[in-house]
Amino acid sequence: MASASASPAVAPAAAAVPATPMLKDELDIVIPTIRNLDFLEMWRPFFQPYHLIIVQDGDPSKKINVPEGFDYELYNRNDINRILGPKASCISFKDSACRCFGYMVSKKKYIYTIDDDCFVAKDPTGKDINALEQHIKNLLTPSTPFFFNTLYDPYREGADFVRGYPFSLREGTPTAVSHGLWLNIPDYDAPTQLVKPRERNTRYVDAVMSIPKGTLFPMCGMNLGFNRDLIGPAMYFGLMGDGQPIGRYDDMWAGWCMKVICDHLGLGVKTGLPYIWHSKASNPFVNLKKEYKGIYWQEELIPFFQSVTLPKECTSVQKCYIELSKQVKAKLGKVDEYFNKLADAMVTWIEAWDELNPAGKESAVAPSGPPK
Repeated sequence: MASASASPAVAPAAAAVPATPMLKDELDIVIPTIRNLDFLEMWRPFFQPYHLIIVQDGDPSKKINVPEGFDYELYNRNDINRILGPKASCISFKDSACRCFGYMVSKKKYIYTIDDDCFVAKDPTGKDINALEQHIKNLLTPSTPFFFNTLYDPYREGADFVRGYPFSLREGTPTAVSHGLWLNIPDYDAPTQLVKPRERNTRYVDAVMSIPKGTLFPMCGMNLGFNRDLIGPAMYFGLMGDGQPIGRYDDMWAGWCMKVICDHLGLGVKTGLPYIWHSKASNPFVNLKKEYKGIYWQEELIPFFQSVTLPKECTSVQKCYIELSKQVKAKLGKVDEYFNKLADAMVTWIEAWDELNPAGKESAVAPSGPPK
């Protein structure tokens, strides 16, 4: 593991850094990469006060350069193998799913994860968007998954609950995940990329909303914040990439598992602001090779997650996740042998998580919500 730090006082852009950044000592930024992290220069005014956890994918002998002035840890595959031993088999290789190792080794309450081809976007007024600050605001305010508010996020300045919204639900529920969006290159699957190669997302929607209980969504991991204490053990990005029959479903798999568990435990998920600028379209033909089985399998996966129920005895994220792994093996194992392997990896992930985050830090949340 490599590490480095430097005082903000000697950093080139120190003057631009806010004096008291939100959650400075309570949040880690996790970045998966195979290349030099020059993109951090654009993010320096927003990211420099925070600790970075960089997970290097690919060749561990390759040196990754990080701009000066950032406080960071860098882990490569050799580090992962050394730290986790045989349990390192649950961490994907040659896929951005390797980022979840950073979630495991963090000791902070909150995580923000971003891809290295994502840059600072501008709002419609031309102002740079501080994506991290907006994620923090989302995470620090409640969600409303049990009853939809037509003004979207009622806790946002200038908004409130509309007429007819039950007063008994206005306290909301803790927000576990903040799902951000992207301008420029859309997050499309390979078939859509192929038929719309020039399409760009230019539509900025100034809104944040809670995803309703019982509703799934395709989570994208390139601009994502979450409360590690509340939902961390469920943010496993699965077995993808090298040696696996599927790729590019890592974040979506984590999103489906996470949402089922959040619904059970009475936790909230927000989507919408903030936007980042996604700069680089991946090759649709390469993507198709990674995705094609997933495109077929998702027609089985979505009904599975829509019908999953977790027993009331599952009062922690870990217990929920182990129960979910059993149901994956029992029901999705019939779809393909891969899901038996994935279910075993889900158990290994929880075992490794608990080893690095000993008992007493178990993510226990009593199931809550409106009467059923």
